[in-house]
Parts: sequence; C-alpha cells; structure tokens
Amino acid sequence: MKERESFSGKLGFILSCIGSAIGLGNIWMFSWRLGQYGGAAFLVPYCIFVFILGSIGLMGEFALGRSRKKGSFGGIKEIFKEKNLPFGSIIATIPTIGLTGILIFYTVVVGWIIRYFYASLIGTFNKVDIPTYFSNFAGTSSSIPWHALAVLLTIIVVTLGVTKGIEKVNKIVMPALFIIFIILMIRSLTLPGAVKGIKYLLIPDWSYLLKPITWVMALGQAFFTVSLTGCALVVYGSYLNDDIDIPSAAIHTVIFDTISALLASFIIIPSAFAFGLDPTAGPALLFITVPSIFKMMPGGNIFGALFFLSIIFASVSSAINMMEGPVEALMHQFNWKRTNTVFIVGLFSFIAAIPLDLSMAKFGAFSDFITVYISPLGAVLAAIAFFWIYGAEKARIQINKGSAKPLGKWLEPAGKYMFVSISIIVLILGIIYGGIG
Repeated sequence: MKERESFSGKLGFILSCIGSAIGLGNIWMFSWRLGQYGGAAFLVPYCIFVFILGSIGLMGEFALGRSRKKGSFGGIKEIFKEKNLPFGSIIATIPTIGLTGILIFYTVVVGWIIRYFYASLIGTFNKVDIPTYFSNFAGTSSSIPWHALAVLLTIIVVTLGVTKGIEKVNKIVMPALFIIFIILMIRSLTLPGAVKGIKYLLIPDWSYLLKPITWVMALGQAFFTVSLTGCALVVYGSYLNDDIDIPSAAIHTVIFDTISALLASFIIIPSAFAFGLDPTAGPALLFITVPSIFKMMPGGNIFGALFFLSIIFASVSSAINMMEGPVEALMHQFNWKRTNTVFIVGLFSFIAAIPLDLSMAKFGAFSDFITVYISPLGAVLAAIAFFWIYGAEKARIQINKGSAKPLGKWLEPAGKYMFVSISIIVLILGIIYGGIG
C-alpha cells in the first residue's frame, strides 16, 4: 500500500484545523448568541467550555487519528477488533455518516455564499429587495449551478491531497481571512452609530449567568465551533507525524477559532446597529441583514465583496475537511485511489443534496437531523472508543507524544469521565432544544 500522506509540519496542520473549525457557525451563530445571552457575560461560560472541553475534545480526536494512522472509520473499527467487541464496523461508520451528512447540506450553503460574492461584485444588491432576492434563490433550481461550483472547488482541493491541496490552500486562505476580517472590523467600528453595537456585545448583563439557557447555548457553541464530530479532525490527526505537539495544536486551534468568532461579531453587530437592522436574525443575519448593511454603506460593493470572499474562505476550508473524512474512509476500506474516491464522494454528495436545493423545508429537516442527532452521536462514540475502550492511560500517552509540556494524569479522568459525560449531555440537550450547536 502507498505510504500514508502527512502534514509537512505543525503550522500547516494548525491552519488546516483552524480552517475546519472556522465555519458559518462562527460567522452568524456566535454573533447573535453573544448579544442575545448577556453580551460579555456569555463569554464566561463559553470560554470555560471551549478552552477546557473543546481542547480536550480536539486532543482526543487528533490523537485517535494519529495513534491508528487512520480516520475514525478505520481507527474505531480497529480498536473494537483489538478488544474483541461486537458491532465495531457499525459504530465506526456513524461518525463518517454524520460528517458526510454535513457535507451534503453544507455545500448547498457554500453555493449561496459564492452567489452572494458574485452579486456583491456586480452590484446586484443595490438594485434588488434583498429578502425577496434570497427567497427567490434559496430552495429553487437556480441554486443548483452555484452548489455545483461549491462542490467542484472542494473536489479540486481534496484531489490534490494533504500537502499540496488541504495544507497549501489553508496556508493561503486562513491568513487572508483574518486580514479581511480585521479590515472589515475597522470599517464597521467607524460607522456612525456603531457604538451601540459595541455596547451590545461588550457590556455584560450578569443576570444571564443565572439562566440555565445561557450555559446550555454556550456549551453547544463551544462544543461544535471547534468541529468535534468524531470524524472531521480525527482524519486530520491521522496525517500527523509523532513529533507534532498535539496539546499545543489544540490550544492554538481553540484560540484562533474564538478570535475569528469575535472578529465576525465586531463586523456584523456594530454594522447592524449603525443601520438600524436586527442583530438577532439568526441564519438570516448572513443572507439578508449583512447584504442590507453593505447596500446602505458607502463603498458597500467593495466591502461586501471582501466580506463574502472571506466567508468563501471560511466555508470552503470547512467543506474540504468534511469531504476528506468520507474520502479517507473509502480509501482505507477499499484501497481506492484518491482521485477516483474524491470524484465519487463529490458526485454522491452533490446528487444527494439536489432535493435540498429545491426545498428549504427539506433542507431544514435534513440539516437538523444530521446536526442534532447523527453528528453529536458520532462525537460521543469516538470519545468513548478512545478514552474508554482504547483506555484513558493509553490515550494520554498518545496525546503527549511530541509534546513539549506533557500533560499529567489529570487528563485521564478529564477525558474519560468529564469530556465523555458532557458530550452525552450535549447530545441530549440538542435533542431537547432542537439543536444547540
């Protein structure tokens, strides 16, 4: 069998993980939750959860992949086989199914973003009613060509492989994304009336810390913002050499993911206040509120094009990781060549998503099913496989390989009991609330 690909070093790996983590949830979900649940007060539970649970979860998924030199499908199945446990193949399939499901609906949204980038470039938003523009596009056949373009972009990068494709692209687009975010944030903060949005984001309402819903939403945001799916970052971990410092990589991923979410908040929310728009519009924030902001802003075409270009960077880098998961699983299972496997996965994901292109109701039902049930279950199963079945002590040893500052025995109960238990709680709360991530 051909020698397994690997990241060229820590920087490429971290940037690729940041690319996977920074997605649409950072852009619109974090922004309105920060404002909706107490402003700066929301950062207290969020930071607790993301820096403790998020980093432990990332370390676990990275180390699971690296220890087996396989993605979650091959790795989990192998762990079950070593322990002579039944149903290993079935359980190992669930995280990959979850990630494939996310890929299916996510590339539809990436297609919307590409169209919005194009519309910004040619000045379309100055001539149309934006809510009508979105409703006449999303959920109709006119979204299919843009969806196809999103899938094609993802296929091209993943076909090139780990070093020449995934790593090289992320080394370019991640720094570019942060540069664009900083430019847009400066513009947003200098708008007349933006100070109201700054106060909305930063002045804490401490009473929200007494409300359980604040902690529930902070937990969901922290868990899902770093792409804990039991598959996505396991496959990136499988391309790691043993000299890479996993704890350091996990912390850096959490830090830059959080910075990106905060930057996005300071782009969108102050601008919304400056123009008297609703900053708590949820998903509509990205596709209706934000274009309306640029429509009213001097030089809005330029800033709008920059904004949606940065969102393309964020969303495509996430889609690359989503496609790599099932691609690696099929390559492992059937010993297929990368090019053929990428084409099969890309074509399947595109065809499977066409009903979602044509119906927003089907899009919502499918995305909810995947994100509320399947993907969180995959994260739970991967955590159980690594910290319980493989063993907490062995897990700590694998996490500490290549670490400049090896973590102590406290990591064993933290992973085995705390992280796994809270992962199960996240799954249950997501079902109760209809999604918290």
